Amino acid sequence: ALVMARAPRPGACKTRLEPLLGPEGCARLQAVLIRHAAAWAHAVAPQAAFVAFDPDDGLEDVGGLVPAGTDLFPQADGDLGARLAAATARVFAHHDGPLLVVGTDAPSLSRRHASAALDDLAAGCQAVFGPAFDGGYYLVGLDRPRPGIFALAADDWGGPAVLRASLEAAGAAGLEIGLIDLERDLDTPEDARAWRADPACPAAIAACLTP
Repeated sequence: ALVMARAPRPGACKTRLEPLLGPEGCARLQAVLIRHAAAWAHAVAPQAAFVAFDPDDGLEDVGGLVPAGTDLFPQADGDLGARLAAATARVFAHHDGPLLVVGTDAPSLSRRHASAALDDLAAGCQAVFGPAFDGGYYLVGLDRPRPGIFALAADDWGGPAVLRASLEAAGAAGLEIGLIDLERDLDTPEDARAWRADPACPAAIAACLTP
């Protein structure tokens, strides 16, 4: 399991939440989100948990937030698609598939999502997506390296058409695609308010959502 993580530095992470939480509050939230996602990856794959961090001098910022035994490495340069393609290729070079990849923006991330994605991959899917309410995705599962599904136009990344463009790319490559549960990411003040009112929000994350 692989986590793509931005270092928890004020002014450089969760910036859309700054109007609500301020730069320092966003950094504190990002640190808790990294802990959550890295713990998930370790629970899913204790011997094959990876965190790809950004920027490339972020090891000290991120290293203390992950379980012992997690393999950390810097993300490649380029847009998110290029970084995802490079990170997944690096993991597959060391471990056979399948591989589950997540960011740090999904408070609801649980073993249930991992089981659903792995079940789809075991049933013959070659790529599995966990769709997010904002039009992106919070999880992608791969049977082997599939750089083509990350080869989107640079403008698509971060916008409301990420999942649609990714599904089109996977379909164009002739891949069998699976979809698991729709979930809400945590990116905007609206998301923060929704998660703050949701009893399913992990306590450590909820504690960071009050200004």
